[in-house]
Amino acid sequence: MLTKAPRGTKDWYGLDIIIKRKIEDTFRDLMHYYHVKEMETPVFEHTELFLRGVGETTDVVQKEMYTFMDKGNRSITLKPEGTAGFARSFVENHMYANPQPTKLFYITPAFRYEKPQAGRFRQHHQAGLEIFGSSEPIAEVELISVLRRLFQILGIKNAQLHINSIGCSKCRQEYNKALMTYLKKHEDGLCETCKERMEKNPLRILDCKNPSCRKVIKDAPRTIDYLCEECQQHFEALKQMLDTLNIPYVVDTNIVRGLDYYTKTVFEFIDADGVTICGGGRYDNLINEISGKEVPAVGFGCGLERLMLALTKEGITLAEESVPDIYIGILGAGATAQAYELVTELRHNQIIVETDYLGRSVKAQMKYANKIGAKYTVIIGENEIAENEVQLKNMETGETNKISLNELVNYFKQLN
Repeated sequence: MLTKAPRGTKDWYGLDIIIKRKIEDTFRDLMHYYHVKEMETPVFEHTELFLRGVGETTDVVQKEMYTFMDKGNRSITLKPEGTAGFARSFVENHMYANPQPTKLFYITPAFRYEKPQAGRFRQHHQAGLEIFGSSEPIAEVELISVLRRLFQILGIKNAQLHINSIGCSKCRQEYNKALMTYLKKHEDGLCETCKERMEKNPLRILDCKNPSCRKVIKDAPRTIDYLCEECQQHFEALKQMLDTLNIPYVVDTNIVRGLDYYTKTVFEFIDADGVTICGGGRYDNLINEISGKEVPAVGFGCGLERLMLALTKEGITLAEESVPDIYIGILGAGATAQAYELVTELRHNQIIVETDYLGRSVKAQMKYANKIGAKYTVIIGENEIAENEVQLKNMETGETNKISLNELVNYFKQLN
């Protein structure tokens, strides 16, 4: 149907888009004080980037990507997340040759073919931060600090930090062996998807939301019990910094994140209902996977729709729709040009103005001005122009005052 948006998408208008823009502006302002530069990458990339970076065994790649062949017979995918494109750009634009670290942020649409539900859309929007070049746990602390500050500014209180370490490729080999041994004993309790995952990427089973699988993994081996010395020291250093900074957290060994590029630290902020608001972690192997270069990195992605859902749950209103400071009514065609000249001058002085575009009667114009919440109204006709004077009406009190047309702009500049 041509008059209905595709499932899992929405039209942004009214108060929703005002709140969305408010979140985006807040995030951009925050990035300024953390000295993070903004970057945009294409909405689509070569499919191979996501196969190698995100991981062929992930749900994102196997089930959720919007992939198509372009007219040059190249496989193209709409970006399902922001990090892989940033990693590609970091390498392609030789940013590794610059003084490190490289700190970049984005606000972007992303596309995943998944079941639409509250806070989850097939076209959604992400705000993210990526830090390339640092292997120290302070980089993860920076990510967490940014998100905590963002929540504070927005007024979100019910966002609890959950952290885990999934180790590096070296210690994960030992963990995978232990996990496989355990899972084979409980294979009958796994869903069909997780039975397939056992051979390709058993760690992904820990991320399954199927109730039967959740029951099985409840007693599964924990990644933090198989960390090598380096990964253990990194995780302990992270926890020590969080403790020193009085940042509360929960060690949650079920967090593995849904993308293959993560190593060592993974984290999520989760609301009181158990819904993940945002998440991220370390991905030291991603740059190497797509380019062969060894560059450590960390990052997070935060869904704007999830943030808006969190705001709604906590009853937080970030903004209201604007209303006109004044409605300029027009009486007679002969006054239209002069009235619109005044409308333009007021707008040039940062005053919100509305006027008549439909040739309504004065009565209809006043009714319209009332409906849109105009604070003041005036009617301008040929007599008002000749006398250089109008009746300014306060729509809340009903009071009227005579005022010179020449003084109208200054009057509203003083009000604002």
